[in-house]
Amino acid sequence: MGRLTGGDPSLLRRINSAVVLHALRGADLLTLTDLTRITGLSRPTVEGVTEGLIESGLVVEAAPEGGEARRQGRPARRFRFRAEAGHLLGIEIGPHRVAALISGLDGRIIGAGSREVREDAPADERLDRVRSVVADLLRRSGVARDSLRAVGVGTPGIVEADGRVRLGTALPGWTGLPLGERLRRSFRCPVLVENDANAAAVAEQWKGAASDSDDIVFVLAGLSPGAGSLIGGRLHRGYGGAAGEIGALHLLGREATPEALLSTTDEPLHPLDEQAVAKVFALARQGDARAGAAMDRFIQRLVHDVAALVLALDPELVVVGGWAAGLDGVLQPLRDELARFCLRPPRVALSLLGEAVVATGALRLALDHVEEQLFAVEGTVTARR
Repeated sequence: MGRLTGGDPSLLRRINSAVVLHALRGADLLTLTDLTRITGLSRPTVEGVTEGLIESGLVVEAAPEGGEARRQGRPARRFRFRAEAGHLLGIEIGPHRVAALISGLDGRIIGAGSREVREDAPADERLDRVRSVVADLLRRSGVARDSLRAVGVGTPGIVEADGRVRLGTALPGWTGLPLGERLRRSFRCPVLVENDANAAAVAEQWKGAASDSDDIVFVLAGLSPGAGSLIGGRLHRGYGGAAGEIGALHLLGREATPEALLSTTDEPLHPLDEQAVAKVFALARQGDARAGAAMDRFIQRLVHDVAALVLALDPELVVVGGWAAGLDGVLQPLRDELARFCLRPPRVALSLLGEAVVATGALRLALDHVEEQLFAVEGTVTARR
């Protein structure tokens, strides 16, 4: 396509369509008079654009209400955005489970599903579990697969732009896996793959504890913590997608591994999994001295790792999620440590989204992709009246 200019009529039509569609998407029902007032466009322009959006299937005219139909004269035409014109999927692929959420084009969740998966499951088995969860969710939600407009995926590991997992030690067979390519075979729409902590950060700003903040760090607290960050409201991935990998900080002169930190004996804790760690925490809550010391060491490592990231990024808010967020008293030690090391300690809060945080963020990424298609236009020309 040739270069578009401000006088290009096709560009102006797209701009006007985006303006009208954005207004309709933010309301339940609007009349032509409403749209003219909200958009600043002329009534003939609004009417023409609306008819085009109806033809595209993105907008529908609502039937008159009973009272209006009985009145003399023609009732005002009212229009709404068709959120059901397409659907979005958000998928989490984790060590112990896979989960999925489905929504319409407005981002409102209409269905959810999850299934457990073995921690040592090979990549093919894990992907088969993803496909079965999605197939079941689509069936239960009454959504046709070909209505999907975009799919977002959150997974552990360092993820490249094309969806390949460059490094993924949390899941067997994950390093080097062309995850985006493998999943695209199951869908006829774009598949966007993102690191799980990054997806969680997006989710917390969208629907969670960070809804009023643009500079945040989300800590996915577990055996090997990871973090996602938004700077100025934009996801910060880093040059190679490895930003926030704070779980590697123990390699920088810190000899103690998580197995040693969480041990209640003189031997490293094996197997090192969430079930074993939960047992240590339970013993600590019951007053076991060695378990209490192990939990304290774990929390101290976590707060040191978070403090390093806070010093580098100076966020307004730190949100803590993941299974370790259930630790009793994790917030106060984190606040105290950040106050010691940081010139301006950020606010600290627990995630409001729980175990749904990664899938919710993946869904938001899919929604962002579709919104770029629906509302973004080339150039910077304003709507033409």
